Amino acid sequence: MLSSVYSYLFRSGATPSTSSREYSTNNPVIPTAMANTFHPRLRSIFLQLDAIAPRFVLNRGDIDILTSPESFYNTLKQKIAAAQSRVFLSTLYIGKHQTELMDVIDEALTANEDLKVYILTDALRGTREAPEAPCSASLLVPLVEKHGKHRIDIRMYHTPHLAGFTKHLAPKRINEGWGLQHMKLYGFDNEIMLSGANLSQDYFTDRQDRYYVFKNKLLTDYYFRIHEAVSLLSYQVLPSSKLVQGFRLDWPTSNKSCEPHMNLHRFISDSSYLLDPILKQHNLTAFDEYKDTDDFDTIVYPVSQFTPLFPDKNDRSTEKPAILRLLSFLDSPSIKWWFTAGYFNMLPQIQDRLINGKAEGTVITASPKANSFYKSAGVSYYLPEAYLLFAKKFLEEVYKVGKSSMIKVYEWQNGIVNTVGGWSYHAKGLWITVPEETEPSITVIGSSNYTKRAYSLDLESNAIVITKDPELKSLMKSEIENLMKHVSPLELHDFKPKSKTVAEVPIGENAAKVNNKVIYEIDDDRKISYGVHLAVKLLGGKL
Repeated sequence: MLSSVYSYLFRSGATPSTSSREYSTNNPVIPTAMANTFHPRLRSIFLQLDAIAPRFVLNRGDIDILTSPESFYNTLKQKIAAAQSRVFLSTLYIGKHQTELMDVIDEALTANEDLKVYILTDALRGTREAPEAPCSASLLVPLVEKHGKHRIDIRMYHTPHLAGFTKHLAPKRINEGWGLQHMKLYGFDNEIMLSGANLSQDYFTDRQDRYYVFKNKLLTDYYFRIHEAVSLLSYQVLPSSKLVQGFRLDWPTSNKSCEPHMNLHRFISDSSYLLDPILKQHNLTAFDEYKDTDDFDTIVYPVSQFTPLFPDKNDRSTEKPAILRLLSFLDSPSIKWWFTAGYFNMLPQIQDRLINGKAEGTVITASPKANSFYKSAGVSYYLPEAYLLFAKKFLEEVYKVGKSSMIKVYEWQNGIVNTVGGWSYHAKGLWITVPEETEPSITVIGSSNYTKRAYSLDLESNAIVITKDPELKSLMKSEIENLMKHVSPLELHDFKPKSKTVAEVPIGENAAKVNNKVIYEIDDDRKISYGVHLAVKLLGGKL
C-alpha cells in the first residue's frame, strides 16, 4: 500500500490524454521485387497489415509447429533447461501441482547464474484458492525465496475494472468474468513459443491445443517487451512470513502507474501511454534503421488486444482491426478458410465476415463431451450447453444466407473428457488459402478465442503468419488434418426431435399386452435448456 501511495503522489503529474498521442508503424515498404515473389493477394494484405502492426521477416526453418500436448510440455522443459540468459512465461495460470515444472526452472537458475526468469499470470486465477489451499502464487513463491526477486520476477495482472464491493461480494470464480491476463507467451533466449495452452497438467497430457515455435531474436524481443510492459502494470509476488498463504502481492514503486483501484483514470492513462507505441512499432534507437533482409519467405505480424488498458473510446489494440482486415479478403469462392475455437462464441463482426464472404469455410469446435466444463460442478455445468447454443445460432445464420453447402461446422471429440482416455479441446485459430490453392498461406496463432470477451475484457496476444514457403504451408495443412482426425459434422437437423420407439406396458385387464409407442425427443447431447438461453442473452459477452 505504501508503495502505491508513493507511486500515486510522486508520479502523478499531468499526463496528456491518449487521444493526442498518435503512433503508426515504422515498417518500411517491402521492395517491389521482393513483394512480387508472393502471391498477388498476399501483397495487398501486406499493405493493409503494415498500417496496423510491426512486421518481422523469417525464413524456412524459423518456425516449428507442434501438434500434441506431450511435445508442448517436453519442448517447454527442454528450452527452459537450455536457456542461457532469459526465460519469460506469460500465461493465465500455472497448475498448483506443477512441481516438476518448478523443479526444471529451479535447476536452470541453479545451473546458470546469468539466467533470469520472468513469469506473468493472472492475479484472480493465480490466487483463487488462497489462503485455504495451494494456488499458482504459493507454488511459485519458493523460487523467489531461493533465488531472489532480482533473478526471478513473478507478476500477477489484476484487471483494473474490478474493485471494492463488487470484488468482495462476488464469488471468486465469478470475479474472473471482469477480465483476465489471457496471453500465452513462452520465451527462451531468442525463441518464442505462441500457444493457446496454459501451464497445467491437462495441457501437458490430454488437452488438444496449438503450438508454434518461432526462432527469431527480433520477434522474441518484441514479445518480451509486451511481457515486460504488462508486468510493469501488475503486482509482484513476494514471500511473506506474516500471511498464512506464505506470499503477498506487492505494487513496486518501479511500476508505471499507481494501483488501479486507487485512481482508475490515472492507471488507464498511464497504461495506454506505455502500451500504444509497443503495439505499433519496432524497438529502434536513434541510431538504428529498420531493414528487412534481402530474402525472406515468411512475414509475421504480432497483434494484441489490450482493451481494458485503454480508454473506452480510444482503444489502440491491434488484433481486432487486423483480423477484420484479414477477413475482408474472403471475396473469392476459390479461397478456403478454417476457423477453430474450443469455446465457440464468435465476435459478431468476425462471424459476419466469415458468413458473408464468398470463400468456402470450415469451423471446428469442441463437442460438449470435449469441453473442459462437461459435467462440472456449479454454474459452469451449463457452459457446454451455452457454447452448443452459439454453434446452433451460427448454423442458423449460415442457413439463412444460403451458405450451408459452403460453410461446414464440425465437433471435435476424442473420448469423453474427465474419463479414462478422454481429451478436451482448446485449440483456437484461423487458416486461409490464396485463390486456387488447398494449403493455407496464412494462419493466426495465439491466445484469443475471437469472442466479445476477448475483445473487451481480457489481455490477448497473437501472431498473423503469412508465408510462401511450401514446406511451412504443408505443415500448416498437416496441422489442420491432425485436428480433423477426431471430428464429426454438426448440422441443424441434429437439434430437431427424432422419433424413438418405446414400450408401453398397460395395466389392468390388458396388462399382458405390450404396445409400442413412437415419441419424439431431442438427443441428450443436443438439448439446450431455457435457462441457458436466458443466461446467454444476459451474459453472452463474458463467455
